[in-house]
Amino acid sequence: MTNLPILLTIAVLGGTGKEGKGLVYRWAKAGYHVHIGSRDEVKALTAATEVMALLEGEAFVDGMFNLEAAQNADIIVLTVPYAAHRTTLEMVKDALKGKILVDVTVPLIPPKVTTVQMPAAGSAAQEAREILGMDTHVCAAFHNISHENLIDDEYVECDVLVTGTNKEARAETIKLVEAAGFSGWDAGPLENSVVVEGLTSVLIGINKKYGSTHAGIKITGVEK
Repeated sequence: MTNLPILLTIAVLGGTGKEGKGLVYRWAKAGYHVHIGSRDEVKALTAATEVMALLEGEAFVDGMFNLEAAQNADIIVLTVPYAAHRTTLEMVKDALKGKILVDVTVPLIPPKVTTVQMPAAGSAAQEAREILGMDTHVCAAFHNISHENLIDDEYVECDVLVTGTNKEARAETIKLVEAAGFSGWDAGPLENSVVVEGLTSVLIGINKKYGSTHAGIKITGVEK
């Protein structure tokens, strides 16, 4: 793997959590240089060490504060809980200008996580656009992939819907989706993220009702 070209540098803010760490693992395995960002540098460094160990040292992963990670990356992926969504974006706002932000955040509000509860902006991704302004290209993706499916090498029968502020940013995000081992679909403008984010609560409810942790979505009837 050390001979693979590094296509882009990715910063995963909130990368110490289960979802973030799973995405870091998959992108690092695909040959990307990945920065794990956190409010706690020690946690970020520990998470990076854990991912490197899983890949037997054959990867490019490091840990740092969220702002430093955002400043040193080409594409930024946000995987923080919704409660930390606004504060994290406001802290790294200037570092995101001219870049793509892939927002993985779902506005889950405990304890009613099986009930769709969208913010006033319409979705977390639309809220991100309001906070960041027009200088950042905002996409939304990976909402319907369970973290249970990420940190392993098995094929996951689940597709990823990608919405975003323009088709070029969506195309770049779909490349990351495919590098992580999933089939990505252009689901249109960022306004459509309200549907994609809302599906997460539906899938959580299905998991609870049917005793699973792997409910996902699949696009049928279309060939790429």
